[in-house]
Amino acid sequence: MSGTGSIVEGGAPSARSRALAVLRVRSRALALGVLPAALAVVLLSARMTGRLAGDPWPVVTLVVCVVAALVLLAGGVFAAVVLRASPAVTPTVPLPESAAPDLYRMVRDLADRMDVPAPSAIALTPDCDSWLEDRTHAAHRRGGISGGRETEPGAAPVLVIGSPFLWWMRVAELRAVLAPVVAGTGPSAHPDIADARGFVRGLDAAADVGSRPGLGWIGRPARLLLRLCQTDAAEMERGVAAAASDRAQGVDYGLRIVAQEQVGLAYAGWDRLLTRVALPAWRMGRWPAHLDAGVVSALTELSRRDRLAEGFTSRLGERPACDLLERPGVVDEAASLLAARLFHGGPAEAGPDWSPVDWAAYPEEVVDRKWRAEAARLHASLDALAVPAGPGPTLDRVLGYLTDAAGEGAAGEALAGRLSGDLAREECSTGAGGAGGGVARGADTVPLFPLQPPRSGRDLLADHVTAMVCAAAVDSADAAPGLDWLDGPVLLVGGERRADLAPRVLTLVEDGDPEPLRDWLAELGVRPEKPVRLV
Repeated sequence: MSGTGSIVEGGAPSARSRALAVLRVRSRALALGVLPAALAVVLLSARMTGRLAGDPWPVVTLVVCVVAALVLLAGGVFAAVVLRASPAVTPTVPLPESAAPDLYRMVRDLADRMDVPAPSAIALTPDCDSWLEDRTHAAHRRGGISGGRETEPGAAPVLVIGSPFLWWMRVAELRAVLAPVVAGTGPSAHPDIADARGFVRGLDAAADVGSRPGLGWIGRPARLLLRLCQTDAAEMERGVAAAASDRAQGVDYGLRIVAQEQVGLAYAGWDRLLTRVALPAWRMGRWPAHLDAGVVSALTELSRRDRLAEGFTSRLGERPACDLLERPGVVDEAASLLAARLFHGGPAEAGPDWSPVDWAAYPEEVVDRKWRAEAARLHASLDALAVPAGPGPTLDRVLGYLTDAAGEGAAGEALAGRLSGDLAREECSTGAGGAGGGVARGADTVPLFPLQPPRSGRDLLADHVTAMVCAAAVDSADAAPGLDWLDGPVLLVGGERRADLAPRVLTLVEDGDPEPLRDWLAELGVRPEKPVRLV
């Protein structure tokens, strides 16, 4: 096996020519750095042979030598930073071969069929994407980022697979989707492309180092060189992708077209699961331990509701790709914890204030607690606004305060502002991401990919009033907290979901009109005057 293959296949632009263009930028920068030294050598040689005797050449030679020394010193420091700075590494869940021998066997078979090197290792990411990642930089070994053979010089890239794919896709679909990704190891092994990629990664890391105190001067030339080579670097990557796609066409091409539909569906379900289901739990200091298994339930529910998704559930009788793992539950738990860290900023390890929750316990331990915690915050804000208290934390107190005969919702504005301030103070006391429950957090736990922008005051008020209504319904009517895989926390009445509460709450919050909500409460038998149990 050649190990590299052709990098100009099927009419794809030459990735090698673009890589050489990137390397020419490096050569020109090097030439510019040694130019003063070369001029100093010429002047010194001329002085020693007597060709430049008399004024002003002694002074000129001295100045040029000093400038050359300073430029060489600065260039040496800059080159050392570019070579030694650690390029960014995506946080992933390592997957050793002992944990997934069948998956490794499938990937190696793909590489053999396409005549490319097999990836040196496999890792999982809690996202709907897959790619190759080079981890051979010496800084990765020094920092202990990765200690396997994937960090050895010359090793093939690591194959990073989106963990939702393993649970939603079937084995044949996963194989078809991974084929063009694995094919990318061929162009990646070409010396010119590998050298150009390493240079660009080093510049990117150096630009980040330039933001540190005392090293600010390094960032400017690094960013300049990045701008000079960014077009060629981007075209190089397009050429590599095109060559990999051409090479993979002979492997499950027809199935890949169908499997791409599953990629889009998985992305939609995963996004919905994170924003509607996982995020409320994270804010309560809990993290769902089996998000990947949950995405199957979410997508199955989506298939049931959406006529465009009909027929997708028939695939569920085939072997799922997670069967390629020895212990899928353990892998799912690790990926779920990493998802909480990346998308919410949770701690890297579980603890007393950051504990896992199973799906069966989610309604009681997350939904019910969420409603009662928000109801408690709502009444605390009413106390701060000196709203008269009744016999306890009742729904009547909330309805009475928000009722506005003029229909302007002025009381709602004041309460929304107070809630926003209270919630902001809580988030500051627990960390930047706003996890509840006193979660211990640090500077390295800031979410890399926040899921939602900050909520407006009106949205917060509507959420808190809804939580108060749901808590009152659970305490005084035949209602219970529930979980909808696509919409998150829901109220169940008689075992059936009630989805008609939101417009009535909005009428109260925005217009100050409580009558639609009071009619709804009377229909369910909810007693607004009864105190609600808070957290």
